[in-house]
Amino acid sequence: MRTNQLGPSDLHVSEIGLGCMSLRGSDRENADTLHRAVELGVNFFDTADLYDHGQNEVTLGKALKGLRDKVVIASKVGNRWREDGSGWDWDPSKAYIEASVHQSLKRLGTDHLDLYQLHGGTIDDPIDETIEAFEELVQEGWIRYYGISSIRPNVIREYLKRSNIVSVMMQYSLLDRRPEESAFELLHRHGVGVIVRGPVAKGLLAGKPPKAYLEHDQDEVAHAQSLLKACDKPNRSSAQSALLFALAQPAVATLVPGASSLAQLEENAAAANAPALSEAELERLREGVTAHIYRQHR
Repeated sequence: MRTNQLGPSDLHVSEIGLGCMSLRGSDRENADTLHRAVELGVNFFDTADLYDHGQNEVTLGKALKGLRDKVVIASKVGNRWREDGSGWDWDPSKAYIEASVHQSLKRLGTDHLDLYQLHGGTIDDPIDETIEAFEELVQEGWIRYYGISSIRPNVIREYLKRSNIVSVMMQYSLLDRRPEESAFELLHRHGVGVIVRGPVAKGLLAGKPPKAYLEHDQDEVAHAQSLLKACDKPNRSSAQSALLFALAQPAVATLVPGASSLAQLEENAAAANAPALSEAELERLREGVTAHIYRQHR
């Protein structure tokens, strides 16, 4: 498994990481999945305090006990569960971020996070206050680096101007190419790494029946699937081609697809060693699927 430097940090992350929100088993079953991921060369694991009311962090921490020096752990903050559990509210305040990191560390069973990410963000947030919180956590040693998880161009631009983020997590796939127009070149120019979520578009690029997705209707999704199928080789599946399509962007450091089974985990990880898509294949995919743009938060 190849690794890439994450932006200007000294973190080197596997090209294929694991989005831990997909973990749905018992602690023992999840540990089997996570240990197999490490065996396959995966070293980047992304979670959030939001997932399963923090239990996602707990199960990840239990599984990675004894493996801490081999892995890069990223979590996220900003979505505050209501006391009655009915939902969550957005809270990017300094007080909440600085209190939440200690809860995440406790659940994960570690003394520091490699990467702490703001789990969203709007242009109306107290951005300087939010940045100050992350900067203080770095200085105090609770986190090594920080980033944001956002698809909003206006928010991304503000953090590039005002902070020391090393990464931006954003959705990107053959069926969601909006970052190509508004983010990738800008982030690459600033040396900030991209962490891609959703590279198989909720499974639509990994074998699920076609249905409408974002601005694509069902027929357009089916066409995208057929274009990927045309890229199949004995040692490269359509799902792997979908992952390789995302990895072909120079700004992208790692992908964090989920894995609902060990077989899916192994297929995802094997994409790192599958033949890269040729320029001709990439061009056919790009020409064959419409690239939309962000219409809001510009």
